[in-house]
Amino acid sequence: MLTCQALDYALSRLNMSSETMNQHAIGVIGGSGLYEMDGLESIEALEVRTPFGDPSDKVIRGRIDGRRVYFLPRHGVGHRFLPHEINHRANIWAMRSLGVRWLVSVSAVGSLREEMAPRDIVIPNQLIDRTGTGAKHTFFGNGIAAHVGFADPYCADLRRLLLETAVSIAAKVHGKGTYLCMNGPAFSTRAEANMHRMIGADVIGMTNAPEARLCREAEISAAALALVTDYDCWKVDEEAVDVETVVANLTANSTVAKRIIRELIAKIPESPDSAAHRVLDTALFTPRDMWPSSTSANLAPILGRFDSSSLPTA
Repeated sequence: MLTCQALDYALSRLNMSSETMNQHAIGVIGGSGLYEMDGLESIEALEVRTPFGDPSDKVIRGRIDGRRVYFLPRHGVGHRFLPHEINHRANIWAMRSLGVRWLVSVSAVGSLREEMAPRDIVIPNQLIDRTGTGAKHTFFGNGIAAHVGFADPYCADLRRLLLETAVSIAAKVHGKGTYLCMNGPAFSTRAEANMHRMIGADVIGMTNAPEARLCREAEISAAALALVTDYDCWKVDEEAVDVETVVANLTANSTVAKRIIRELIAKIPESPDSAAHRVLDTALFTPRDMWPSSTSANLAPILGRFDSSSLPTA
């Protein structure tokens, strides 16, 4: 039996235009101001229903240089949701259901390294997840088991394009780094900040780990654009982080971030061709003929490309 959410999804697919169904799109998750950029045309706000509840807000659809782009403010317009309140599954499911195959996650981070100064940009290549909420950060379960590879949590192809674009506009960018994701909502203690430095983290934030994990399961090529706003609290000759400092530096960096995204769009391939777009080929454990119909329907945007001949049966 299909769940009500699955039925809502099936009906919504019937109402989608053929353009939405067939054209691969680019997604951006970040602050609500990111979709206020030059060159964005045909802007429309979409309400998306998902089997996992409501996304953070309406998804903004537009076009840049002829490419379809979707923007979603992860904390909701007006910054209404704390990091642990964000429904990451609904956010990423919504993006995938709209045809997003590349996603850039833009977020504020604290720096744990002297050389990564406030208002710099970091494109992480590694991730440490200290959120401890793994059950909420997977699409699988309920009769379908999958274990995706996550040794390199960000798509190398998209990271390369982001770095090339940032360098081309002379942004102060660091091409690699380890992002540590903590729960929040409070900032770190000084002892925690020093511990994070000791275990190899370079920047710290509260949102990127679940986004990266879910994008990997959804076969979305994902990368992060981390905007350094402060030195956390480890640097004793600096003031400890506060909201006023974060907002001021994030506002300054958002102009650069929007320019990077604007220039990046034309460089992204029109067809999915990265390893990230095929990870489920070797990740699904449950035979196709044992998938519960309701779970299969709920995951249709992710699993729809599989049929009875593409996976082993029991």
